[in-house]
Amino acid sequence: MSAVTHLPEPADFAPPPTATDLDRWDEADRAARPGRLARLRGRFEGASVEAYLAVRSEHSRYLSGFVLGDGEDRVAGHSGQLFVGRDEVIVLADSRYTIQAAREAPEARIEDVGYDLPGSWAALTSSVGATRVAVEAGFVSHALWRKLEAAAPDVELVAVEGWLEADRATKEPAEVERIAAACAVADRALATLLPKIRPGVTERSLALELEWLMRTGGAEAVAFDPTCLAGPQAALPHGSPGELPVLGGSVLLFDFGAKVAGYRSDMTRTLFVGEPSERDLAVYELVRRAQAEAIEQVAAIVDGELDLPSGRDLDAIARGVIEADGRWPAYRHGLGHGIGLATHEAPSLSRLAPDTPLPSPTVFSVEPGIYLEGDTGVRIEDLIFLDADAGKTERLTQFPREVLSVGG
Repeated sequence: MSAVTHLPEPADFAPPPTATDLDRWDEADRAARPGRLARLRGRFEGASVEAYLAVRSEHSRYLSGFVLGDGEDRVAGHSGQLFVGRDEVIVLADSRYTIQAAREAPEARIEDVGYDLPGSWAALTSSVGATRVAVEAGFVSHALWRKLEAAAPDVELVAVEGWLEADRATKEPAEVERIAAACAVADRALATLLPKIRPGVTERSLALELEWLMRTGGAEAVAFDPTCLAGPQAALPHGSPGELPVLGGSVLLFDFGAKVAGYRSDMTRTLFVGEPSERDLAVYELVRRAQAEAIEQVAAIVDGELDLPSGRDLDAIARGVIEADGRWPAYRHGLGHGIGLATHEAPSLSRLAPDTPLPSPTVFSVEPGIYLEGDTGVRIEDLIFLDADAGKTERLTQFPREVLSVGG
């Protein structure tokens, strides 16, 4: 198993996006929105609906350009939600957001419903001539559903799932560019952090420094709270950093991502602090091989050797490598997930994923792991871009995957 002979440096990775890049991506979104809306409205006839209620903030950004910050939807009421008719897009925005909505979604109608969507529901549906409305059932509470039914008894609510999620799984070129830019921000941040890793420094302090490096290195925000787990804590697939000090002779697991122009990255690296044990090296090599075989399967697709697999197929390949070895249990989470405006989105790569071919072009993570409770844990995660028609696959995460020892 090869090892990195020198520590990666920030200059090894692409620089932060420029103002020109950001303007170009904004323009690409504006140009793409009519097509996105047309695809959504194309589903109306099959479901016999005349409108669609979108409640997820990433859907509003995707279709209208209106942006809510991460977590802001918890205090925004119905602001940021979207009502799409056959000929009109309506952004719901109370007085806190009306100026912003008019600026970011100039082609939409802005409607102030405050915290009382049911109170405006009859007028809203009547204004677009809707008697049947598709509603994102997985994200609307039972209580709100009942209130909407009572507010306009003549308007039927139709539960739908996955309409926009399926559209967003297929990535446009400017979306892929932004994910790759977010990957580069994260790559540079970890490379900058490496010299500061040493025995005794705490998980929490490293996670905080990593977040600072991303935010000051080109990210508008972090994709999610960074994870830094030392030694036995690395056996927690989604653990949170605490005051545990980094331990010499053990692993240090980072799981983190950046957000650039609305799009996110997600990567995991398991480093060794000082000299790794033979057992930990063997665990790492097995995880690395499991990831490599799944990614090689994707490469065979674009080379024309294989048909497009399902996410379930790729999960079975990586999981099978670990299970065939037999020394340690394979990960129990999924192999990966799509990524874009949300950190976790379609497509899914897991035992429970649909048994249908992956979408293309798309971006997804590949992140097998082995977790030994009370002892150690190893996970390696990269983002993969797949465009089967163009015969292209690319690893967007550029940080090395070979064994890397720090703080020795």
